[in-house]
Parts: sequence; C-alpha cells; structure tokens
Amino acid sequence: MTYQETLDFMFAQLPMYHRIGAAAYKADLQPTIDMMAALGNPENRFKSIHVAGTNGKGSVSHFLASILQEAGYRVGLYTSPHLVDFRERIRINGDMIPQSEVVDFVDRHRAMFADLHLSFFEMTVGLAFDYFASQKVDIAVVEVGMGGRLDSTNVISPLLSVITNIGLDHTQFLGDTLEKIAVEKAGIIKPGVPVVIGETQPETEPVFRARAAELQAPISFADRRHRVERIEDYTSELTGEYQKKNIATVLEAVDVLQGILPPGGRLSPSAVRNGLARVVTNTHLHGRWQTIGTAPLTICETAHNEPGVRSMLRGVDATPHRGLHVVYGCVNDKDYLSILRLLKSHFPADTRWYFSQPSVPRRKPVDELVAGAASLGLQGKPYPHVNEAIAAARAAAQPDDLVLVTGSIFLIADALA
Repeated sequence: MTYQETLDFMFAQLPMYHRIGAAAYKADLQPTIDMMAALGNPENRFKSIHVAGTNGKGSVSHFLASILQEAGYRVGLYTSPHLVDFRERIRINGDMIPQSEVVDFVDRHRAMFADLHLSFFEMTVGLAFDYFASQKVDIAVVEVGMGGRLDSTNVISPLLSVITNIGLDHTQFLGDTLEKIAVEKAGIIKPGVPVVIGETQPETEPVFRARAAELQAPISFADRRHRVERIEDYTSELTGEYQKKNIATVLEAVDVLQGILPPGGRLSPSAVRNGLARVVTNTHLHGRWQTIGTAPLTICETAHNEPGVRSMLRGVDATPHRGLHVVYGCVNDKDYLSILRLLKSHFPADTRWYFSQPSVPRRKPVDELVAGAASLGLQGKPYPHVNEAIAAARAAAQPDDLVLVTGSIFLIADALA
C-alpha cells in the first residue's frame, strides 16, 4: 500500500472516536494487551511518563518532552489527536514518524489487526510503542487519549504519572460527576509509581489520595508546591494565560523526576528553562493560543469544554484589543449551547459572530449551529469552511481588533491545514 492508502485503511475501516463518536469507544483494554503481546511487548522496552487530564495534558506532554530533549535525552512523544498530519501523533525529538514506518507497520500486522478487531486508536498506540522501542528512545512522554483506566495507552509502566485536572468532558463515557471522572483518570496510577496532580479540587482530591494510598504511590499536588503568578515570568512559545497552571504542573513533575530518570539523570535549570522557552520549536505543538495573523491579531485556540473555555477567556481578557470577532464551530456531541451562553455572558454585546463547521463526519452542521446560537440571541452568518469565516472576520475587523477562532480541535485543524 502507499502511505495514503494506508491512512485510508486506518481511517475508513477502523472507527475512530474523534471522527464518528460513540461507535468507536471500547471500554476494554484486552485488545490492546493482546496486540502488545503479538508485537513482542514493545511497551516494556522503553521508559515512559504517562499524562492524563481533562485540559492541559497535551501542553504538559509537549513541555515535558521539550525539557527532556534539552537535557540530551532521545525523547518519544505520543499525543492525540493530530491537527493536520496523522504523523503528528508520533514523534522522536520533534521529528514525525516517517511515512515508510507507518506503511510497513500496517502491512506487517494487517492480519493481526483484523483478528483482534482493533480500533484506529488501538492500532495507532501499537504503532507508536513499536516505533519507540525499535528506535531505542531513552524515554517517551505518552498522552492519554480519553479517560485513563481503559485508555489504550494504559499498558505502560511509567516512571511518573501526571494528571493535570478534572472537568466535565466525555461524560457519556467517563461519568457525569467530577468524582466519577477522577476515578477513570486515577486508573493510570501504578503501584509505587509517583503521581503528580496538577490542580487541587475538593471533589477529586480524595479520589486521587485514596487510589495513591491503595497502590503505595507517592502523590503530590503541583498547585500546592509551585506558584506561577504571571506567564511573563516564564519565557515560552506558549503564551496563553492558562499555561500558568500547566507550567506549575511541569515544574512539579520535573522535581519528582530528578534522580529517577535513566540512568539516575537530573534535569538542570537550563534544560527546564530552555525546554519551556522552545517547546514549539522542539516539539511542533500547534493550536494552543496560536497567532495565525496580525493586524487584526488572529488567534486559534483549541479550548472545547467549559474548563478550557474559562481558561481561554482569561487569555482574551489579557490580550489588548478593541473589537472582538469570534469564529466558532463544533462537533455534534458537545453541549455547544452551554459554551455559547458562557461566551455570550463574558464577551461585549457588540461582539461579531461567524459560524462554521469542522470537516469531520461528527461535525455540528453550521445551519443548526446558527439556529441554536440565534435562540440565545447571537446573530451570525454561516460559513461552510472555517477559512471562509476567518477571511470574513478579518475583512470586517479593524487592525486593532481581535479575531478568535475556537470551538473544536477539528475546526482549528482545518484552519491550520
């Protein structure tokens, strides 16, 4: 198969939650366990750090990978979803997995995929772990896809587990309370393995402490040990105000990692400083408070649930601008009316709205989105493609206005593509 034929096979025949929704979700780790056994258990042939959480887990994963890279390690990085290129999910020292590796892996194991009825996500985890093992990475930073306890990545035995925070997202799978979701995230805690919790929350702290005590896993809470008062105090290519919490989580993770890295390595202050500063350069993270245009300032932000949106709003407040233009589109299983109510309550009455839709089957059709927004008193025109909406917003804006593009990871992916 060619590379494109391989991708077509992966996307079309193996359902992916982020494209089609609930039909792709498996509440069972056994297929992944069986796949790893068939691959010779590559997950046991490299050191790892496991990162879960409702918001911030992607940024924290990239920060940690960048710091480790600056310290001289050969670093694997597994994240999801991708924005433009599938290979963004699997990197070593910032370089995406070669197309030939993707093709060869699928060609070699296609029969096994069929026998085990593997999902897109399971197969991609197998590809990543096999690649990291074959390339002999010193350590891999592995981001959880969804939840934790039953996520396909949860077959690793990491040096450190990190849980950034808990919010109400994917409630149809993970539970409808913070406590229930915390139980799922706490599933990545392993016996005797330190765990860093990014944010202390009264509903979730007892869940994490109980699980850590049960497994004799040392536990620490980053926000009780590190204060990042101003994002300006930490030079970084990621500038969103919400990165303060993520940086605090990273600093605590760095403290815990000292002396347990292979072989008993340490992370110097310069590696930490440079890793934070060069995170985009080193790992090629995109879509987090990313500037894609100036005069008017045009920013993409992948916030797509209430906690993430509230953090995003603090970034908007901290960004000097006159008028505000919001480009919004979402997928059909999000409570978009609640998000729009939140945005409406925070933004000025003269905010201009431009509605669009991501190019995935799971999208909320833009006409339905416009009708729903109108029921809340938000008037805006429909644009079938996000770049049409962005062009209209930029044309209507003054040079000192702000154009904010948000609502769905997949909308941002279309904008960046």
